[in-house]
Amino acid sequence: MQKHTPGLILLVAALSLAACSQPEVRVTREKPAPQVVMTPRSEPIFYNGKTYRLDFSPKGPNLFDMSVSGMGPSQQKDAVAVATSSLGYFACPEGQKGKLQANPVYASGKWRMQARCG
Repeated sequence: MQKHTPGLILLVAALSLAACSQPEVRVTREKPAPQVVMTPRSEPIFYNGKTYRLDFSPKGPNLFDMSVSGMGPSQQKDAVAVATSSLGYFACPEGQKGKLQANPVYASGKWRMQARCG
Protein backbone atom coordinates (compact mmCIF):
# COMPACT_ATOMS: atom_id res chain seq x y z
CA MET A 1 0.00 0.00 0.00
CA GLN A 2 1.39 3.34 -1.02
CA LYS A 3 1.37 6.35 1.31
CA HIS A 4 0.43 9.73 -0.11
CA THR A 5 1.80 12.93 1.27
CA PRO A 6 -0.64 15.59 2.49
CA GLY A 7 0.67 18.01 -0.15
CA LEU A 8 -0.15 15.60 -2.97
CA ILE A 9 -3.67 15.05 -1.61
CA LEU A 10 -4.26 18.84 -1.43
CA LEU A 11 -2.97 19.30 -4.97
CA VAL A 12 -5.33 16.62 -6.31
CA ALA A 13 -8.26 18.18 -4.40
CA ALA A 14 -7.46 21.66 -5.74
CA LEU A 15 -7.26 20.37 -9.32
CA SER A 16 -10.57 18.57 -8.90
CA LEU A 17 -12.26 21.76 -7.70
CA ALA A 18 -10.72 23.78 -10.53
CA ALA A 19 -12.18 21.36 -13.05
CA CYS A 20 -15.68 22.23 -11.82
CA SER A 21 -15.49 25.79 -13.09
CA GLN A 22 -18.27 28.14 -12.11
CA PRO A 23 -19.55 30.94 -14.33
CA GLU A 24 -18.17 34.31 -13.38
CA VAL A 25 -20.30 36.13 -10.84
CA ARG A 26 -20.25 39.91 -10.97
CA VAL A 27 -21.19 41.70 -7.78
CA THR A 28 -22.26 45.34 -7.93
CA ARG A 29 -23.22 47.68 -5.18
CA GLU A 30 -25.97 49.30 -7.21
CA LYS A 31 -29.51 48.45 -6.16
CA PRO A 32 -32.61 49.02 -8.25
CA ALA A 33 -34.66 52.03 -7.25
CA PRO A 34 -37.28 51.09 -4.64
CA GLN A 35 -40.75 50.81 -6.07
CA VAL A 36 -44.01 51.75 -4.36
CA VAL A 37 -46.69 49.06 -4.66
CA MET A 38 -49.62 50.79 -6.33
CA THR A 39 -52.48 48.32 -5.93
CA PRO A 40 -55.61 48.72 -3.78
CA ARG A 41 -55.72 46.61 -0.64
CA SER A 42 -58.08 45.84 2.18
CA GLU A 43 -56.56 44.30 5.29
CA PRO A 44 -57.67 43.34 8.79
CA ILE A 45 -55.28 45.04 11.23
CA PHE A 46 -54.88 43.82 14.81
CA TYR A 47 -54.05 46.82 17.04
CA ASN A 48 -54.28 47.22 20.83
CA GLY A 49 -56.20 43.98 21.25
CA LYS A 50 -58.84 44.65 18.57
CA THR A 51 -59.14 44.05 14.85
CA TYR A 52 -59.85 46.99 12.53
CA ARG A 53 -60.29 47.21 8.76
CA LEU A 54 -57.78 49.17 6.71
CA ASP A 55 -58.57 50.05 3.09
CA PHE A 56 -56.16 51.90 0.86
CA SER A 57 -55.81 52.59 -2.83
CA PRO A 58 -53.45 54.60 -5.00
CA LYS A 59 -54.45 58.19 -5.62
CA GLY A 60 -51.41 59.27 -7.62
CA PRO A 61 -47.66 58.74 -7.71
CA ASN A 62 -46.70 57.57 -4.23
CA LEU A 63 -49.99 58.84 -2.73
CA PHE A 64 -52.77 56.74 -1.20
CA ASP A 65 -56.36 57.30 -0.08
CA MET A 66 -56.80 55.41 3.19
CA SER A 67 -59.60 54.58 5.60
CA VAL A 68 -59.69 52.82 8.95
CA SER A 69 -63.00 51.27 10.03
CA GLY A 70 -63.99 50.17 13.52
CA MET A 71 -62.56 53.09 15.52
CA GLY A 72 -64.61 55.83 17.09
CA PRO A 73 -64.39 59.61 16.62
CA SER A 74 -62.04 59.95 19.61
CA GLN A 75 -59.45 57.56 18.15
CA GLN A 76 -57.83 59.82 15.57
CA LYS A 77 -54.30 59.19 16.88
CA ASP A 78 -54.84 55.41 16.76
CA ALA A 79 -56.32 55.56 13.24
CA VAL A 80 -53.32 57.54 11.97
CA ALA A 81 -50.92 55.07 13.62
CA VAL A 82 -52.69 52.09 12.02
CA ALA A 83 -52.83 53.71 8.58
CA THR A 84 -49.27 55.04 8.37
CA SER A 85 -47.54 51.99 9.83
CA SER A 86 -49.62 49.61 7.69
CA LEU A 87 -48.89 51.61 4.53
CA GLY A 88 -45.18 51.29 5.28
CA TYR A 89 -45.58 47.55 5.71
CA PHE A 90 -47.87 46.77 2.76
CA ALA A 91 -46.98 49.29 0.07
CA CYS A 92 -43.79 51.28 0.65
CA PRO A 93 -40.28 50.27 -0.37
CA GLU A 94 -38.28 48.63 2.40
CA GLY A 95 -37.27 51.08 5.11
CA GLN A 96 -39.89 53.73 4.26
CA LYS A 97 -42.88 54.57 6.39
CA GLY A 98 -46.25 56.03 5.58
CA LYS A 99 -46.54 59.79 6.16
CA LEU A 100 -49.84 61.57 6.65
CA GLN A 101 -50.49 64.30 4.04
CA ALA A 102 -53.43 66.14 5.60
CA ASN A 103 -55.57 66.00 8.72
CA PRO A 104 -57.73 62.87 8.87
CA VAL A 105 -61.50 63.20 8.75
CA TYR A 106 -64.00 61.02 10.62
CA ALA A 107 -67.13 60.33 8.57
CA SER A 108 -69.63 57.46 8.35
CA GLY A 109 -67.81 55.41 10.99
CA LYS A 110 -64.40 55.60 9.24
CA TRP A 111 -61.27 57.63 9.61
CA ARG A 112 -60.30 58.83 6.12
CA MET A 113 -56.93 60.28 5.20
CA GLN A 114 -54.22 60.50 2.57
CA ALA A 115 -50.67 59.30 3.10
CA ARG A 116 -47.54 58.72 1.07
CA CYS A 117 -44.38 56.69 1.44
CA GLY A 118 -41.33 58.54 2.62
